[in-house]
Amino acid sequence: MKAKAAMESTPVLQRATRTKRSGETFYGWLFASPWVIGLLVFFAIPLVSSFYFSLTTYSILQPGEFVGFGNYAALLSDSVFWKSIYNTVYFVVFFVPLSIFFGVALAMLLNMRVKGMPAYRTVFFLPTLVPSVAMAVLWMWLLNPGFGLVNGMLDAVGIQGPAWLGSETWSKPSLIMMSLWGIGQSVVIYLAGLNDISSDYYEAAEIDGAGWFGKTRNVTLPLLTPVIFYNLVMGMIHAFQQFTLPYTMTGGRGTPADSMKFYVMYLYDNGFKFFKMGYASAMAWILFIVVMALTALIFATSRRWVHYQGE
Repeated sequence: MKAKAAMESTPVLQRATRTKRSGETFYGWLFASPWVIGLLVFFAIPLVSSFYFSLTTYSILQPGEFVGFGNYAALLSDSVFWKSIYNTVYFVVFFVPLSIFFGVALAMLLNMRVKGMPAYRTVFFLPTLVPSVAMAVLWMWLLNPGFGLVNGMLDAVGIQGPAWLGSETWSKPSLIMMSLWGIGQSVVIYLAGLNDISSDYYEAAEIDGAGWFGKTRNVTLPLLTPVIFYNLVMGMIHAFQQFTLPYTMTGGRGTPADSMKFYVMYLYDNGFKFFKMGYASAMAWILFIVVMALTALIFATSRRWVHYQGE
């Protein structure tokens, strides 16, 4: 009788369990629905729409015509498009490694046990709090070839400073220098990574007779590679989207001689100045594919040079 009663109660328990699970699933989706709706409305739908628009001559004011991959083919013969790619790649190739080098170096200096170190850390972090437009105006004054502070200091030691932002040769190096001035945020991340390294590793290195250079090479840098990896990916993505500084300093013109015409600036011009939204969407998808490919490459190679504690 007990066995029979147990067999009869099993379906009831199973139905109750299914009802409970379905209720939990319903409330789970209910609480997650604001995020899901936001993801669909502000990301998924615009993403699919932009790809469709990249295949048309859509211009905001007019629906346009379907041209297939015509916009992508037109980009290949666009000289300004290639110039913007060159400028952007130039910035990425130089800025990202320099930001990592100076970021790690500054973090190691700011990690020293020196009196008043919190004040020094604050000084190096302050530039990140300055709005990009204000920073552009500040550096335009500092790099002014006539009365700028930088050329004034160079003149004091007998060096004639260049035109900086007015020179096709020096415009991009000037922008790199400005951007390096604001790496305080990555320095803070490097400091957190340095503080996360156990002192046991340094004690073991000292026992083996390692000096400062040996500990830096064999302990600090290898165990800091996860943080370097993170900043490398984020810095690369940010560098490819360089926009505010060059746009503010040149008024959107990218002068001199388009040497400051970056990829996102040209994308913005096509979309919101010339109303060639289909053309701009094609540029956006090319940028998306390039950034995704480089990010995947960095992740694929990270196994060879990223080291985690305990592994």
